[in-house]
Amino acid sequence: MEQRDIYMTAFDLERLSELLQVGIVFNGKNSEYLKSLERELDRAHVVDPKAIPTDVVTMNSQVRLRDVDTGEERVYTLVFPSQAKIEEGRISVLAPIGTAMLGYRVGDTVEWQVPAGVKKVRIEAVLYQPEAAGDFDR
Repeated sequence: MEQRDIYMTAFDLERLSELLQVGIVFNGKNSEYLKSLERELDRAHVVDPKAIPTDVVTMNSQVRLRDVDTGEERVYTLVFPSQAKIEEGRISVLAPIGTAMLGYRVGDTVEWQVPAGVKKVRIEAVLYQPEAAGDFDR
């Protein structure tokens, strides 16, 4: 799977790093998801919140995704695990799709491993991004 550059604010990096530390200590069952998130954080370009491009998926961004194989579109908000409710479209950053889309941009195709192979979605739009809305300390 191709790895592209990803972008993240220092604020998101700090909060996600704290999540990793707590998760590693207390939550062995999600260790593979935690390791995947840790790899993403390690390779991210850290950007000032006021300078992050408006088409980048950050924490609490609402994103329209299109399944590359089926063409089906869905809208998700990328959230911390305690806020996740898939039936309301709020997906955890620790879910494989959540980790996969973090830091990517509109037009990027993101991939992650599923039991049946590789799942691919294209980021069609960032419908809401906190930084673009001036919400720098959410």
